[in-house]
Amino acid sequence: MKLKVYRGTALMSESALLDLPSGLAAFFMDLHEPRVPAVAVASGPCVYVYKNLRPYFKFTLPGLEVNALEQDLWQQAREGQIDPVTLKEMLESIRKKVDVPLSVRSLHFLSLETEDMDDFLQLHKQQPIRRQTVITCIGTLKKSTADDDGVSCLVIGTESCHVYVLDPEAFLILSKMTLPAPPTMMDVTGQFDVEYRITVACRNGNIYVLRRESDKPKYCIELSSHPVGLVRVGKNVVVGCSDESLQSFTQKGKKLWKAVLPAPVTTMASMDLPARGFQAVLLGLANCEVQLYRDKNLLSTIKTPDVVTSICFGRYGREDGTLVMTTRKGGLMVKILKRTATFEDRDSAPGPPLAQSVRLNVPKKTKLYVDQTLRERENGAAMHGAFQMDLSRLRLAAAKAYVKALESSLAPMSASLTEPLKMNAVVQGLGPSFKLTLNVQNTAACRPVMNLAVSFLYDESLYRMRSPYMRIPLLVPGLIYPVETFVECTSDKGVSDIIKVFVLHEGKSSPLLTAHINMPVSEGLTLN
Repeated sequence: MKLKVYRGTALMSESALLDLPSGLAAFFMDLHEPRVPAVAVASGPCVYVYKNLRPYFKFTLPGLEVNALEQDLWQQAREGQIDPVTLKEMLESIRKKVDVPLSVRSLHFLSLETEDMDDFLQLHKQQPIRRQTVITCIGTLKKSTADDDGVSCLVIGTESCHVYVLDPEAFLILSKMTLPAPPTMMDVTGQFDVEYRITVACRNGNIYVLRRESDKPKYCIELSSHPVGLVRVGKNVVVGCSDESLQSFTQKGKKLWKAVLPAPVTTMASMDLPARGFQAVLLGLANCEVQLYRDKNLLSTIKTPDVVTSICFGRYGREDGTLVMTTRKGGLMVKILKRTATFEDRDSAPGPPLAQSVRLNVPKKTKLYVDQTLRERENGAAMHGAFQMDLSRLRLAAAKAYVKALESSLAPMSASLTEPLKMNAVVQGLGPSFKLTLNVQNTAACRPVMNLAVSFLYDESLYRMRSPYMRIPLLVPGLIYPVETFVECTSDKGVSDIIKVFVLHEGKSSPLLTAHINMPVSEGLTLN
């Protein structure tokens, strides 16, 4: 538990901390010259401020409400009215029922063995009960100006689901906001006196956006898995999730894109180069890689000797583009960006090709185009009416052609794609008896057709058929199957009529194929 300060890659100073640190931030707390930033270290319920590499100030979070029943029990134990065993039993009973949690002292007392309770009680019974929260994350917020050396406020997230904004000089609480769950990481933008946004990732797997005018979240972003990294790029929020994905959302919660990563995310940071107008996201992965993403496009990959646990990009010394990384085994790496470096999107990145986002070279509008646009705007109703009239005529012509094809029945074929059939008919004889032969063919590639039947519709006052309904055997693709029957003319007036043929499935009334046969009255009559 130490605070180490490096100049370049050499250790400059080292300070011992009283508790395990949970966050660190550098900020300007006043306008005094020379302009030297202070360092704030969050540890337990306190914030330790170091100025000129020396301890300067300590801020302790305000205490939380203490359970009244718990206070009464410890008061009775202090006066000797109850023994340690009874105290433990009563604390256990109220632990599961009350809304206000027990203090750390009571929780520690409940975890002790019976022989150690009396000593603990004698040591702590005279001290007042306090319940304090701990700091989970820390950030900085500009006070009134957006300058790099402007005075900044401290933003603190606590285990009690609160976010505090502290004054940089007097260290008073300027604003207090409440979240539905304890925060784990945050990203702050804006100025406290003007307008600001605090984007907070919480332990319940959601992301909340806090604004100046409200003490509760304004927007909520629900994720499919828990966030492990949070960076704000422009007005959008980029989140690294535990399901090995990188997702982007608007501040109102609309999902923009998602990229699949090769390994779990260990840390995230933003990469901002204002001189080039370049913004991207740096990802430390569990496979010993650091990847650079702009939107969902992978720009670069850096191999590291160990897993990177924290990462930071910015000005370091005289270099504007410096990448500082720490590794799991305690290593420190510093990389400097080349001033001639260029960043190009890779076509191998998941998603649509890059050519899709390139704007088309649309030619300028000509005078003919402008005149045509004006004509369409002035005569829009008449042009629409003419279009509807032509469309109605086209539909009428198609309907007439369809009716004519049904009436003529030239080489009838089935319209079904699953059971395509073809049929032609041959009438033989001089009368009054005729032989009617139907040649049925399955035109499918490899699928047989079965359970078919042929039905005839005719004028019973003119004709009589031996078999007006016949079953068709299984039709193998490519083969022609003849179906024969006999028709007898019962009229002596020398007239002829049409016999209608229907091919359909057995037990169904909707035909697959229909045909009309003009019966002859003399030689040479065939199917029309």
